[in-house]
Amino acid sequence: MKTPSKAWRKWTASFLVTVLSLSTLAACSSGGKEAAPASGAAGGAASGSGSGPYKLNIMLPTFKTTFPKDNSPVVQELNKYLNAEMHLEWVPNNSYPEKLNITLASGKLPTIMVIDSKSPSFINAARTGAFWELGPYLKDYPNLSKANPIVLNNSSIDGKNYGIYRTRALARNGIMYRKDWLENVGLQEPKTIDDFYNILKAFATKDPDKNGKNDTYGMVISKFTGPFEIMQTWFGVPNKWGPDASGQLLPAHLFPEYMDSLKFFKKLYDEKLINADFAVMDTGKWNDPVVNGQAGVIVDVTDNAGRLEDKIHAALEKAGKDDKSKQFMDIVDTVEGPKGKKNLPTSGYSGVIAISKTGAKTEEDLKKALTFLDKLNDEKAQILAGNGIEGMHYKKVEGGIEPVKDPAKLEGEVEGLNQMLTFLPEDRTLKVVQTPLRQKITKVQKEAEQHIVPNPAEPLVSNVYSQKGPQLDTMISDARTKFIVGQIDEAGFKAAVELWRKSGGDEYVKEINELYAKMKK
Repeated sequence: MKTPSKAWRKWTASFLVTVLSLSTLAACSSGGKEAAPASGAAGGAASGSGSGPYKLNIMLPTFKTTFPKDNSPVVQELNKYLNAEMHLEWVPNNSYPEKLNITLASGKLPTIMVIDSKSPSFINAARTGAFWELGPYLKDYPNLSKANPIVLNNSSIDGKNYGIYRTRALARNGIMYRKDWLENVGLQEPKTIDDFYNILKAFATKDPDKNGKNDTYGMVISKFTGPFEIMQTWFGVPNKWGPDASGQLLPAHLFPEYMDSLKFFKKLYDEKLINADFAVMDTGKWNDPVVNGQAGVIVDVTDNAGRLEDKIHAALEKAGKDDKSKQFMDIVDTVEGPKGKKNLPTSGYSGVIAISKTGAKTEEDLKKALTFLDKLNDEKAQILAGNGIEGMHYKKVEGGIEPVKDPAKLEGEVEGLNQMLTFLPEDRTLKVVQTPLRQKITKVQKEAEQHIVPNPAEPLVSNVYSQKGPQLDTMISDARTKFIVGQIDEAGFKAAVELWRKSGGDEYVKEINELYAKMKK
């Protein structure tokens, strides 16, 4: 799965050249629903007199055709707890970027807005003063002050925070493997890169499913390049950008460890420990070989292990062979490499919540908005926005909660309100009953944060990349694939890197270092 940072980079690559033309971005495509009519003014005033309720407009995306209205029971309970009077401006997710651009161009902004990506229009609006810079204020709020410095950096623009990030697990990436297969071949969970290789070898050669046939292989990879980027980090390759001996930032493929990782990937390919068609395999079919018992390992976000296990149980149940008590999948966050344990993080967030200067005109208004967002992350408010009202939307059972079996009620009164939560300092919502595997996923993702490798260039917005990024990226990813499958050797890869340099790569590196030096000042 692609991280948000990669997604917005691709967006920026296509559109940054039109950063001043706010209405030119196309809408995302996923359903084509019409925006819900707003029941209040487009430009929300952040008003509130004395101890009366704080009135504010909030623009946020909806993924469903029905969503909580301003007078719905959960919104009313939230208003009571927060001493607020919210007007929610719901926008279908598929048309959110387009609506965001139109709203930004109008100059009449709601008090609080969910910003789904670092789009050119948002970057331009932030740089020209449409939004408050929040970084200096966060320390004064008990929940917001606990923001992770790495994620704050990742979500910033030019090193400044124009929004509070919406938390997602930072250390989600890892290794998922068939637990039953590992037991069958007599091996333990991997601790080192060599252990990992030995498991793939055993899964390909030692009949891990005990069916007497030579019909399995080690790890499945699709045309999504994420697994290579995760695994190369184990060898000491930086996360996209890293400092060289002189402190200059260089892209990952210019480090010698990158070639070490490429040779490892080639070894896996040559020994048939990964699928030969990885470069063209449909990402939508990536999970199938693990569920169907053909491959034993996937390197990706570890929370996928729970979904894989559910699918294995479902397939076995259909065949009348399921054992509900059996755990089929297991996980580990990373393995020991030449430079210790390293883990490629996600960006750690999914968009930000920004406060506009038209909705919050004064510093006093800003502080009211921040108080609202801070209190919204108290346990009671998170449970209301994430789960609803006990007895109405869920009931407590042993080991968790059970939502009501009425999708329309959940959609119309609860679902979507979590879009305005930042989950700082943590997710405090109630959870459905957890399996041992899902409990382990949560624990491992938390512990894995000590091994993550930050990207120092994450906040930097490059004009060179906006014009040449896609072709520069393709040059390196194509050369990587050709090296792995044996179409080029090490000299051929170096030639591809030289072409990358001459085609704008050196210019890109120069600009990133200039931006980095400016940000550090």
